[in-house]
Amino acid sequence: MSKLGQTTILVVDDDEMVRDSLRALLESRNFAVADFTSGQDFLAHRDGMIGSCVLLDIHMPGMTGVDLLKILRERGDSIPVILITGRIDAGIQAQAKAFGAAALLDKPIAAARLFAAIEDATAAVNC
Repeated sequence: MSKLGQTTILVVDDDEMVRDSLRALLESRNFAVADFTSGQDFLAHRDGMIGSCVLLDIHMPGMTGVDLLKILRERGDSIPVILITGRIDAGIQAQAKAFGAAALLDKPIAAARLFAAIEDATAAVNC
């Protein structure tokens, strides 16, 4: 799936335009990208997939990003997760913290902020 030594970012967002934009932005910095249309899609294909970080939309139909993050943590999966949303409020901030999100970013995401969050999240794992 990814080239040797290349960081792979897993993108989960129900909006095709957001997935495509994130893919183009990430690939411009030589990240490998795998994307998924929903939390269910991610869970169905996650087994055996190596990723360095997950960019996870919070507001998706069916399983929300917070629901998926909770499932990952309950399964003992410690992959860094960066939550992304167009609507941040105190409740979402509390949930992100409670389930160990590496960061919570507001859409539209500034490229510099995204890359800094990925660097911080992946550095914490690779220490």
